[in-house]
Amino acid sequence: MGVAFLNRTLDQELTALLRGASLECLVCGEFVLRARRGLIACPECGTCLGDGLEPAAALPESVRRSTG
Repeated sequence: MGVAFLNRTLDQELTALLRGASLECLVCGEFVLRARRGLIACPECGTCLGDGLEPAAALPESVRRSTG
């Protein structure tokens, strides 16, 4: 029986987050929110992932208030 490595690369973590297999923020570890137009945002630290969107404009107002 061999040793299995449990650590994953950043690329694997991003892929899991973008396809919905992970709900954990890569920066702070809190749960992320999925907004419209493919935006993924963390309400705790304000980290945003999306397809070429301006993060502050794409976030719902309630999330913007809690992060800023």
